[in-house]
Amino acid sequence: MSLHTLPGLVDVHVHLRVPGGEHKETVASGTSAALAGGVTAVLAMPNTSPPITDGASLDAARAAHAEARCDVGIFLGATDDNAEAAAAAADGACGLKIYVNETFGPLRVEALPTLAAHFAAWPRGKPIVLHAEEVAVATAIGLGATYGQHVHIAHVSRAQEIELIAAAKQAGLRVTCEVAPHHLFLCETDLPRLGTFGLMRPPLARPADRDALWSHLDAVDCIATDHAPHSREEKAGPKPPPGVPGLETTLPLMLTAVHEGRLTLERLVELCSTTPARLFGIETPNESSVEVEIGPARQLPERGWQTKPDWSAFAGMTVHGRVLRTTLRGQVVFEDGRITARPGAGRVLFG
Repeated sequence: MSLHTLPGLVDVHVHLRVPGGEHKETVASGTSAALAGGVTAVLAMPNTSPPITDGASLDAARAAHAEARCDVGIFLGATDDNAEAAAAAADGACGLKIYVNETFGPLRVEALPTLAAHFAAWPRGKPIVLHAEEVAVATAIGLGATYGQHVHIAHVSRAQEIELIAAAKQAGLRVTCEVAPHHLFLCETDLPRLGTFGLMRPPLARPADRDALWSHLDAVDCIATDHAPHSREEKAGPKPPPGVPGLETTLPLMLTAVHEGRLTLERLVELCSTTPARLFGIETPNESSVEVEIGPARQLPERGWQTKPDWSAFAGMTVHGRVLRTTLRGQVVFEDGRITARPGAGRVLFG
């Protein structure tokens, strides 16, 4: 067994479901889940109800997150007609999110002229994050190069996607990417066991795709959870929405990979803390940290999570990592399985 103190994690892809989805997650439950997972800052996605697409909706979302227990930044979402409105509100956002492929929620932009309008209007100092799969990855990289934008590809899941991104990086293009733990530790062969609880966007891919993500980990900039909670009833229902919770399982899984020699602890810190903070302009306080244990085997539980739906696609999996204590700006906010942070301990970023 070994004990380590790491900088607080920065998760650049989280769905806190506020506003409009509080039956799935709340600011209190979602940011508590973050602290239980050693995450001290999250960036919240805009595909809410209503979506966050302009200054007024961004201001309302910032106010709704004032009681967060960890630090929170909020994305603006692209629509077919808000390129100028989104750009005008950019100072209060962590970036622009464009959904090119099918996902959960009301936001989606497919037409090339509309995509180009967003790339032309968005300020050059903040990333454009895209849900882009397969050939859409090439479109995103091409638009970024044309308009001089920093393109960040979310939840890369397939071999051809990570290979294309690696080639773009080698060519000197300004592209970064993230991979979600569920695409590193699960694949389509897990679907018979998971059933509808394994449905997500992008979907779980082939074992060969999962292996390609590991073999190209040097081309990956961030591990981001794509924490996308839905209630048990919704996932077991006739129209199960895509998405799985992930804030509390990332560190146990990634520490297990360290235990197994698949990556170093230093590389874990780069992927989960220092690089995402740098890419998105987040100042992480020196007094924010997470104490972890690597070694003893344990099974991830079925219940007992901080996230509101209280389930995990990784339940029953054997891991060799555990979060013991999380500290935010010098205050212990999670310890011995309990949240000790008060509401408002976190800060709303980019304001």
